[in-house]
Amino acid sequence: MGPQASSIAFEVDLLFWTITALAVFFTTIVAIGIMWFAIRYRRRSEDEVPVQIEGSIRLELTWTIIPLILGLGVFVWGALIFVRMNRPPTDTLDIYVIGRQWMWKVQHPTGQWENDELHVPIGRPVKLIMTSQDVIHDVGIPAFRVKQDVLPGRYTEMWFTPTRAGVYALNCSEYCGTGHSKMVGKVYAMPEAEYEAWLAGVTAGESPAAAGLRLFSNQGCVGCHQADGQGRGPNLAGVFGSQVELQGGATVLADENYIRESILNPRAKIVAGHQPIMPTFAGQLSDEQILQLIAYIQSIGGDQSSGGASAPADSSQ
Repeated sequence: MGPQASSIAFEVDLLFWTITALAVFFTTIVAIGIMWFAIRYRRRSEDEVPVQIEGSIRLELTWTIIPLILGLGVFVWGALIFVRMNRPPTDTLDIYVIGRQWMWKVQHPTGQWENDELHVPIGRPVKLIMTSQDVIHDVGIPAFRVKQDVLPGRYTEMWFTPTRAGVYALNCSEYCGTGHSKMVGKVYAMPEAEYEAWLAGVTAGESPAAAGLRLFSNQGCVGCHQADGQGRGPNLAGVFGSQVELQGGATVLADENYIRESILNPRAKIVAGHQPIMPTFAGQLSDEQILQLIAYIQSIGGDQSSGGASAPADSSQ
């Protein structure tokens, strides 16, 4: 199974081996029963007429209730682990990942880029925000017992807390073309101090939020999404993570996928009180730039003191 290098690894392994043990146990019981009954109750002559055997309610209830309890127990256990693995804490280190044939491109919050490598601190929750530029990929880190599909046109998330320093495999776990077997990398889990030293030793460009602010101004988004709410588009300060009311009375969570959709397809969801006047930016912005804009919108919170920019969503945001 490899090393258990994350906070969830032991629980995943324990569930896996429990299911395996149950499967082996009942398979063995059924196989022995088949062989026993085949020998014990075989037909010994052409004239033999089998004796009618009446069923037993007690026996029927026993082999129905016991597997039912075991099955429900495994289901609840697995569901609890699944929910935990899909609900990241609020204090995660957010790292952006872009997959493409056949490499991983990673950007840290402070702007450092790396290809086919991922440096993370141990003891700190890490959340990967991922998308693909071409086909479906899948980030798999066996030592952490986590994997998640990476899809073109939308964002998926995966989180983990490394607990053991070391160098671990980073795989694409979804067949993605002829170079799939070469789409591998390494995860470097290191103490917090070493991680900070690594960040300091890598040439950092703009942080995603800073680059997003620059894009927001250069693309003219600030003209409509003004901090005082007087623009043609809504003020986007504090919109990320909130429930946005749409025309017709429906609401939607303003997460990464919603912001992305609003940039590329502005008329898909129109915010109540605004008109669908924003042009699409499809084909004009790369996946890296969209992630930068999302990081900026997420960073401004409820205060737009960083220059009065609102965010790059659109008039439907």
